[in-house]
Amino acid sequence: MGEFMRIENLKVHYPIRSGFFNRVTDHVYAVDDVSMVFEEGKTYGLVGESGSGKSTIGKSIVGLERITSGTIYYEGEDISKSIRNRRSDYRRNVQMIFQDSLSSFNPKRRITDVLGEPIRNFESLTPEEETRRKIELLEIVGLTEEALLKYPHEFSGGQRQRIGVARAVAINPKLIIADEPVSALDLSVQAQVLNFMKRIQEEFKISYLFISHDLGVVKHMCDELAIMYRGRFTEYGTRSDIYGNPQHIYTRRLLSAIPQIDTENRDEHKLNRLRVEKEYQQNASQYYDEKGRVYDLKAISSTHHVGLKSVENLEKGSVI
Repeated sequence: MGEFMRIENLKVHYPIRSGFFNRVTDHVYAVDDVSMVFEEGKTYGLVGESGSGKSTIGKSIVGLERITSGTIYYEGEDISKSIRNRRSDYRRNVQMIFQDSLSSFNPKRRITDVLGEPIRNFESLTPEEETRRKIELLEIVGLTEEALLKYPHEFSGGQRQRIGVARAVAINPKLIIADEPVSALDLSVQAQVLNFMKRIQEEFKISYLFISHDLGVVKHMCDELAIMYRGRFTEYGTRSDIYGNPQHIYTRRLLSAIPQIDTENRDEHKLNRLRVEKEYQQNASQYYDEKGRVYDLKAISSTHHVGLKSVENLEKGSVI
């Protein structure tokens, strides 16, 4: 697996204006100094509460949000200022699946047009070749040729999300940003869509940036993941790092809040949540500065990074 894309010190700040002259008096730090590396065929997760900046990162990568500062390197080239070039190789190879499958489609256009648009933008196919390509895409996600002549509202939520996946893979991208792709679906349909995404990944060697607030789904899908809070990473590591050895208090609070069906150990789970909450109250200064900002990430292993005031405290055991 080789690196094909890198994000360094990404910031997206929104100005707050007030007063008679509408001057900028402060900023909302939606994304604040975030860095990531993407390798071929791997799935990366972004987890955090609503408003933590997850979707803003995804939209910034595809050019739907303006970057305040930072650099995006694609194939070793700085493309931060050319993301919005609609015909660029970068725009072809970085696609997005949106959370709301219905609003992401034009309700007046049939599915044949929805799938045909990216193909016509980036490939030169004859009408017959384009039709064959659309049918192949629908077969990949388990739909028939009949779907081409239907409108988005004629499908269920799960079917529309599959069509969203088909549209994203239509031109064989290297990276697909999946923004809460299954959060609005019931559990059985969630499993179908996630399995489709995994199968497509194996077939086309696609990388995913999987954005979600569901730690169970992320555990199933991701090789590496980042936990976000107020625009910053609190913790970054492999799946085993985060789930087997969580170090930041915010990560542990999220994990302790996952509903458990183990009724025999209900009291133990409750005590664990209380312990985590007590630690948060007593040791918050080890994890957040005076303004509530998460500290910069520090390496505690070759794969595991945590936003702590001091790694020495971690090694002495005063934080855990």
